[in-house]
Amino acid sequence: MAARAELESLLKARKLDITLTSAAPLWRDAGIDDVAATGVAAIDTALGGGLRRGHLSEIVGARSSGRTSVMCRALAHATGRGELAALIDPCDRFDPISADAMGVDLSRLLWVRDTGDPHFRQSRAVKALNLVLQAGGFGLVTLDLADVPLPAVRGLPFTTWFRLARVIEGSATVALLIAAEHVARSSGGATINMEATSRSPAIWQGIDSNRARLLAGVDLRPRVIGSR
Repeated sequence: MAARAELESLLKARKLDITLTSAAPLWRDAGIDDVAATGVAAIDTALGGGLRRGHLSEIVGARSSGRTSVMCRALAHATGRGELAALIDPCDRFDPISADAMGVDLSRLLWVRDTGDPHFRQSRAVKALNLVLQAGGFGLVTLDLADVPLPAVRGLPFTTWFRLARVIEGSATVALLIAAEHVARSSGGATINMEATSRSPAIWQGIDSNRARLLAGVDLRPRVIGSR
């Protein structure tokens, strides 16, 4: 016990204590101002209130797993708190009409779209994310890599995410990645894995604004698989 206490003291002095594992509840030392609620009760409960500010987190899952819905809920909660939010959208997949219906205050959202050469989407998106994070003043900054081909995402140097995590370290900003599989998170961030489990056949009904709507048949189960 004495050795463990000494080790914890040394790690805390070097601000590395967040790497320790413990049976204690997640974010046990985080105050209300240290986390940002996503608006999804299951996720916020597991994280002790929400995503850790000053850290890089991620939401991963296959298509139709609910990852985009959670992203929009998080954006809605951030703008609803009066914060500025930003979305880096390299594949131009964001639907502002749906987002507005979910409560996102579009007047407080910076939407960075990319309609250029798809071969360079991921590199331009990372540069845009870096610029927005360095600018500061945002409560939530999201990079949507969900539709970027996996080989392109995997081809990004891992040091990229270390640099981005350092940019927001100690700030009030949450950086959030959306992807099909695990990409990266900082030591105090979380990986939220969205799993879709079909309980019954999907029911489709009509077309609304040229977008089909899934009304029933998919059970969304967010699962926090990694955190500090």
